[in-house]
Amino acid sequence: MTHASGTLYIVSAPSGAGKTSLVKALLDQVEQLHVSVSHTTRPIRPGEVDGVNYHFTDRTSFLQRVGSGDFLEHAEVFGNLYGTSQSTVEQTLLQGHDLILEIDWQGAQQVRKAMPQAKSIFILPPSRDALRDRLTNRGQDDLQVIEKRMAQAVDEISHYVEYDFLVINDEFHIALDDLKAIMRNGRLSQPLQQRRYQALLSALLSD
Repeated sequence: MTHASGTLYIVSAPSGAGKTSLVKALLDQVEQLHVSVSHTTRPIRPGEVDGVNYHFTDRTSFLQRVGSGDFLEHAEVFGNLYGTSQSTVEQTLLQGHDLILEIDWQGAQQVRKAMPQAKSIFILPPSRDALRDRLTNRGQDDLQVIEKRMAQAVDEISHYVEYDFLVINDEFHIALDDLKAIMRNGRLSQPLQQRRYQALLSALLSD
């Protein structure tokens, strides 16, 4: 969403496509770019920091936020609630920062309804075999879980048509360059450039 000068980017991908690594590298290399920190009711895990990994909250407080309409999107996953605060998103954009939301296609649909000018990016693996290899090589899941994630990935990938940009994560550095190009493109849009260079444009057009 183009607010004052920040743009909201939705980034989605099936598990194993490399989204988390790409977004982390993007944040390290692009100035004035932030990632949204979601609210959740799930317990904090060892090594996690409140306000960095998630905003950890209790179920009652979370549902109060839902009732007051503060969440751009929210969902329940395995009995835990997750949501993106609209007020936090708007404050970040008003400060002139671009903001990334790492959410699934269902959350993306909710965000588009609330902020239709948001730009959305879907990250794809180069092949099913590559996706399976990445899920297997992580060593986090057994074969049954991997097969479940593969089936889920096919369903998720079918929603690529809803997104503005597609990035294929075959060679990591190329996919990262593609993401940086999308960010740069957004920052060169006419409405944003008009606000940044108002004085220059007035001078160029003066008699």
